[in-house]
Amino acid sequence: MDRRRLACLGVVAAAGALLCGCTSQAEKSDTPGLEPRGTVLTTVKPTRQDLTNQLSLTGKVEIDPVFGIVAPVSGEIRYVNRQPSAKPATEPLWVGSVWRDGAPNRVYIPTGSTFAGRLMADHAAVTAGMPVASAKHSGYGIVAEIDSSQAYRISGSVQTVRGQIKNGPGPFPCRALGTIAALPAGTIPEPPPTTNPSAPPSAGPPQGAVEDPSAGGSAEGSEPTGMRLVCTAPAGVKLINGAAVTLDVITAKATQAMVLPVEAVAGVQGKGKVDIVGPDRTRRTVDVTLGITDGKVIEIRKGLKGDETIAVPGPDLPTAAPNTDQGGSGAPG
Repeated sequence: MDRRRLACLGVVAAAGALLCGCTSQAEKSDTPGLEPRGTVLTTVKPTRQDLTNQLSLTGKVEIDPVFGIVAPVSGEIRYVNRQPSAKPATEPLWVGSVWRDGAPNRVYIPTGSTFAGRLMADHAAVTAGMPVASAKHSGYGIVAEIDSSQAYRISGSVQTVRGQIKNGPGPFPCRALGTIAALPAGTIPEPPPTTNPSAPPSAGPPQGAVEDPSAGGSAEGSEPTGMRLVCTAPAGVKLINGAAVTLDVITAKATQAMVLPVEAVAGVQGKGKVDIVGPDRTRRTVDVTLGITDGKVIEIRKGLKGDETIAVPGPDLPTAAPNTDQGGSGAPG
């Protein structure tokens, strides 16, 4: 009797297992597949917050670092015929003027520096903010090289810089000098010829040129530089040539700026693009004007109202067309 009961129980258990297996297969067949290609899965909405463009640079202490002086306005640069001097300027040193609408806008080397070279040809057209002269700071300075990934975040005006010397003094304010743009090798004009008493009097120096009575030094230009930030520490900070320095740089601030995550925006400077997601989940790419960024979010100055739904990630750049020219300049050499 017990054997028959056990046998029946075994049959029932086997049937139950088979039934469960069938149910499991049915459930698996009802599992949805992958979303169609191009479906937007992540979206964000613009928000508002205070924003600071702040970044950290690694630099070192150098002696007599070279920095650039920029054109104050757009126009034509006319240089002063000035030779380098071994003595740093005790007051701002006039090295040229940018002429615009018939009026000169003078370019000066700051106090404590020497003239290191011209960066443009005389009478060349320049734009505001373009480096036109190089100067050499006299004494210790702090130099931080800037790579391409940081260039656009720091290309504007530098508001504040604070330095910390590794295992040394700091933090301390560091006064930025000139521009951070990369500088080509500067050129020094040839010194004016000596006057020959037997020669007839000349018509004088060319327009915009002034002879410097304290001219001296070699006719060699400044060394070319990469993109760099040069600043000087307060007089009470002890500096050692070659010492490592960390610089904390703030270039801009914005209050209650409209922002999006950087992943939602194509572009990081000036103009960019975002994808607006419609009610039917389709994308529409629009142009936006960009402001500052802290590396996580980026300011949207124009192009959005603030209530849009934005796709993440942002739009991709168009793929370049393949080069089909087999015989022209595009073919491998």
